[in-house]
Amino acid sequence: MRARTLADLSAPLLALRLLGVEFGHMPAPTVEVSPIYPELLELKFHDDFAAFEAWREALNIAPESVVHRVQVGGQTGVLRVHATFAGAELELVGYAKVPAVVPVLAGSGAVS
Repeated sequence: MRARTLADLSAPLLALRLLGVEFGHMPAPTVEVSPIYPELLELKFHDDFAAFEAWREALNIAPESVVHRVQVGGQTGVLRVHATFAGAELELVGYAKVPAVVPVLAGSGAVS
């Protein structure tokens, strides 16, 4: 197998360029392009589901396509969705802390 070249990453790099032109006003994600998956452009949003949702809406990706998971022992929520943009596979990933749930002890509820 030959080594990948920068030209092999042209689809996600072009998509990134077009996203920058069309959506330059949007929150900046962490961007990943890799020769391991040469057709994929990943946009990651750390500690910010709002930025993930803004991008999902701007790209017209259906909310029902989003997959939600929890990791790190229930401490981190993860939203993930796949789409196609400008000939590249696009993956949006959002991470945010899951709010701590305070247990309600018997006998300590609200007064009626």
